[in-house]
Amino acid sequence: MAEYSVPSTAAGLRLDHWLTQTIPGPSRTRWQALVREGDVRVDGKTAKPSYELRGNELVEYRIPAAEPLSLVAEDIPLDILFEDGDLLAVNKPPGLVVHPAPGHATGTLVHALLHHCRDLRGIGGGLRPGIVHRIDKDTSGILVVAKHDESLQSMQRQFTRRTIRKEYEAVVHGTPNPPRGTVDTLIGRHPVNRKKMSTSSNRGKPAVSHYQLKTPLRNSSMVHVQIETGRTHQIRLHMSHIGNPVIGDALYGGRRDIGTVRAPRQMLHASQIELDHPMTGRSLSFVAPLPDDMAAVIRQLG
Repeated sequence: MAEYSVPSTAAGLRLDHWLTQTIPGPSRTRWQALVREGDVRVDGKTAKPSYELRGNELVEYRIPAAEPLSLVAEDIPLDILFEDGDLLAVNKPPGLVVHPAPGHATGTLVHALLHHCRDLRGIGGGLRPGIVHRIDKDTSGILVVAKHDESLQSMQRQFTRRTIRKEYEAVVHGTPNPPRGTVDTLIGRHPVNRKKMSTSSNRGKPAVSHYQLKTPLRNSSMVHVQIETGRTHQIRLHMSHIGNPVIGDALYGGRRDIGTVRAPRQMLHASQIELDHPMTGRSLSFVAPLPDDMAAVIRQLG
């Protein structure tokens, strides 16, 4: 087991807080589990995560190797935009589910990443990739993925602090009026349809989207959207909220057909993301071009 001497200045801190602040890697939740499992000892004795340090104790700890998941890696082609030992950025195609869920036990992005990544160090004790954020099955575009706990925590902090810049392209019904604006609402679960989100929820969380008309099209428009928050279905709901639902998004009033043109899915694409590298702090920017199906719809409508 590794050893660490607790300084006198740490007196009064909870053991799990001190471990998280002092030893990089595991999250606080992971440290709590390690303490409960007996992988952390204080002066040779087991303790609780809430143990209050006095200072000058000797803490011994062991971080077990990440355990393989029951998920089976699948050889699914991936469009990798960037990769190093800490993270990768992938351009997700439409139709690919991000995470295993009821009805999608196989064939997800996670299954593909398990096959692609040979250097995962584990998330929360499991040998799996860390999905930092998600996009819907029928939305295409950029996702960033962590390869270990410390990387995941750093990027999650950036999302919480709203320092990550996320931009999208959408094709919507009609023409937004005004052509540039901000949608600032609460978003929460719909009170009746649990598959939907709502701007009228009493328990909603703040959601902010900035939109700008890029190209007027036939009975439709191409719109650029930057989001400050990342609520579930945020852009889809916000564009519907202002009367311009995303084409193909039946859940929020967006028909697939515009005259003779039929969209194969909801016309929404995560086109760009800017963030700081979770370990080095270097500024990173990734861009994903419009997928062929969306570009084809825009050409037909143009």
